[in-house]
Amino acid sequence: MYILLVDDEPLELEQLEYLMKPHFPYWTFLKATDATTALALAKSQKISIAFLDIQMPGKDGLTLGMELKELYELDIIMVTAYQSFDYARQSIRIGVNDYITKPIIEDELIQTLKKYEKWNAKSDAIQQALHIIHERYAEKLPLAAVAEKIHLSPTYLSRKFLEEMGIGFADYLNAYRLEMAKSMLINDPEASISAVADHTGFNSQHYFSSLFRKNFGMTPTAYRVQFSNDSEASPV
Repeated sequence: MYILLVDDEPLELEQLEYLMKPHFPYWTFLKATDATTALALAKSQKISIAFLDIQMPGKDGLTLGMELKELYELDIIMVTAYQSFDYARQSIRIGVNDYITKPIIEDELIQTLKKYEKWNAKSDAIQQALHIIHERYAEKLPLAAVAEKIHLSPTYLSRKFLEEMGIGFADYLNAYRLEMAKSMLINDPEASISAVADHTGFNSQHYFSSLFRKNFGMTPTAYRVQFSNDSEASPV
């Protein structure tokens, strides 16, 4: 998986990579000290997570985040030395996944990244499979099609995926689709639940809603309403 780190201070970039690499040794880290370089990297490689410093000379991290989101879906974590409610609110509006402050504490950083542990595959084959899932989750994506794409037998891929990821292929695919659905529910408030289900790869609205409720304890509509209420209640 490609992880993009953006900060105008090179030492901050080195520290961030230094803190993460022992915990996520199979991630590939790309670094940029300005928005122009960051965008060029994002166009050359499919980024899974971007860590963006909010305050940078020229184009700031919030603007960069919006431009990255226009390229494709990715997770964004904002990094800043300033604990500002206004920054936090703007981050929510552009679909930022998390928000951490400097100086970065290793335990807090790793806690933030806990949900990405399932991306820490060891072999090239599973890295390729994950890349295909993250790129094509909105399509019908049977295990056999992914196996053919990476020149493996479906049986071997199924066993290897479970062995490395600790979760079956289909379960991982659905979990990733649900995360993308959560993002769409927030970032596209006019989209119907049926449209969200369709755009994130689910065969039916009923199945999507049932799976969403099973995993998150509420319906997609209730999740959207709760997020909207929490956002409006946040102080400026």
